[in-house]
Amino acid sequence: MTSTLYTGIGELVTNDPARGDGSALGLTRDAAVVVDGDRVAWIGAAAAAPEADTRVDVGGRCVLPGFVDSHSHVVFAGDRAEEFAARAAGQPYAAGGIRTTVAAVRAATDEELLATGRRLLAEMRRQGTGTVEIKSGYGLSVEDERRCLEVAAQLTDEVTFLGAHVVPPEFADEPDSYVALVTGPMLDVCAPLARWIDVFVEDGAFDADAARAILEAGRARGLEARVHANQLGPGPGVQVACEQGAASADHCTHLTDADVAALVDSGTVATLVPGADFSTRSPVYPDGRRLIDAGATVALATDCNPGTSYTTSMPFVIALAVRECGLTPSEAVWAATAGGAAALRRDDVGRIVEGAPAALTVLDAPTHLHLAYRPGVPLAAPLTADDGRSA
Repeated sequence: MTSTLYTGIGELVTNDPARGDGSALGLTRDAAVVVDGDRVAWIGAAAAAPEADTRVDVGGRCVLPGFVDSHSHVVFAGDRAEEFAARAAGQPYAAGGIRTTVAAVRAATDEELLATGRRLLAEMRRQGTGTVEIKSGYGLSVEDERRCLEVAAQLTDEVTFLGAHVVPPEFADEPDSYVALVTGPMLDVCAPLARWIDVFVEDGAFDADAARAILEAGRARGLEARVHANQLGPGPGVQVACEQGAASADHCTHLTDADVAALVDSGTVATLVPGADFSTRSPVYPDGRRLIDAGATVALATDCNPGTSYTTSMPFVIALAVRECGLTPSEAVWAATAGGAAALRRDDVGRIVEGAPAALTVLDAPTHLHLAYRPGVPLAAPLTADDGRSA
């Protein structure tokens, strides 16, 4: 394998507090990194860098771990731009819009679903995302959930079974029967295709008792838990997530003091998806400052989906988190990298350390602060051997 020395790194974000300035970001100035094959082989001061097969000078730019997007729904079909326009005209968001995408997915071929997923994943990669979680949840039948999971598995190792997204129209009068389907025949088919199980706990979706039954059934089949929680209003989602030992409670827009305490005590990560609050014109955003000050672990994710957060941009999410959720720029970058890794229970991504996968991101900027400082500007890209300003 070929080794590459990346030198001339003005600021290196390692997310290793034992390095550099000792902060959570482990910032190292005038740094260098050696990549051997697909792994990080060496990190340190540029002046002490070892030789490698090739040498790339990144010209004083910032290098950081690839973003870890721990919540996405990129396997879908159709378009909900008219729904977005209706919200812009003042109509409130309700969870039922998911059924529009369900109809489109059921009518789509596997090839069409895969093409959409690949297109959106390529967008994510171009903007510096290195790790992506992908959910099902737009099939809501045994066969269509299976199809969505098989497509997702071609795109990522982090696959989530979300048969409990909403109750589909054919079960509108029999929600208990749908829960029985999700926890029985649907789970039998889908569990071997996924790592995670998720449930949308919300008015218009699933209540606490149904969520517990779904998560317990999934865990009995070897799936780890995630929860859509407290997006549209106060509710039991966060408490259910913490009780069930979920890796992450996602959204967390409306939290009580008891919810915050449960997140801290349980270690369940609070994954904020402010792109959804932006798209749905939510009057409030998640209070990330409150969570961090209480001692909770916070992650950021895009929640990329066709109805309520049609963005693939983690830099956009970072800027929103700083502007609307009370995070500092450094906290937001940590949450978009190491925080996302924690939400996936991964210690091999979201950091730059020896032996880690070489999924690195370079900014066309001298420091990580520019991700929030320059919103909407395409600063982030994957770091490759062709990325140097001089060689």
